[in-house]
Amino acid sequence: MAEKFKLKHKVLIVDDHPIVRQGLAQFINQETDLTVCGDASDIPSALQAVKDCQPDITVVDVSLGQSSGVRLIEDLCRLHPDLLILALSMHDESMYAERCLRAGARGYIMKKEPPEKVIVALKKILGGEIYVSDNLGATLLQKFVTKKDGVCSSPIEQLSNRELEVFQLIGHGLKTSKIAEQLNLSIKTIETYVDHIKKKMNFKDSRALFLHAVQWLMSQDKPDK
Repeated sequence: MAEKFKLKHKVLIVDDHPIVRQGLAQFINQETDLTVCGDASDIPSALQAVKDCQPDITVVDVSLGQSSGVRLIEDLCRLHPDLLILALSMHDESMYAERCLRAGARGYIMKKEPPEKVIVALKKILGGEIYVSDNLGATLLQKFVTKKDGVCSSPIEQLSNRELEVFQLIGHGLKTSKIAEQLNLSIKTIETYVDHIKKKMNFKDSRALFLHAVQWLMSQDKPDK
């Protein structure tokens, strides 16, 4: 009888692709101790859904259209410190995993992994553990042991979370004024971020920055083999 009324942990899914949300929900709802309490496709709807549904754990896609899932993770951790978060992404771990963990996520999993791994990740995090792949765990441990936290394998890894977000929006073709509007920041602040990006990535002018941002964004949209 006790098993029949076993408490289920509530899961909120945040992803800008309806098929992904539906597929994850169907798989998660098959578990006896998990239930999907809602879903969202962007940052505003996600923030509202957390208020309405009060989930125990949220699955957050790192790329939410032109918005940043990393920023959402930061906002959720600031507004709801007890909320557990699993970052989900099609992007390689080397680019986003550590950013997500620093932002407050308790785990990172790539979309190419089988659905069973998502369930494992959710249950580990709900059990108080951190979930990362074996490869990522070894990389983070190596950084800790050798104290090489500041070493970056590519120039783009030198960018802060906000600079990376601006870089992505430039790749989407947004002008400075539109980026400022979308991020709710002043044009001068965005211009400062752009200057920082140019210096860190050694771009001579804005055209070089734009072309590289477009090329990088296109490479990120290609699924891993």
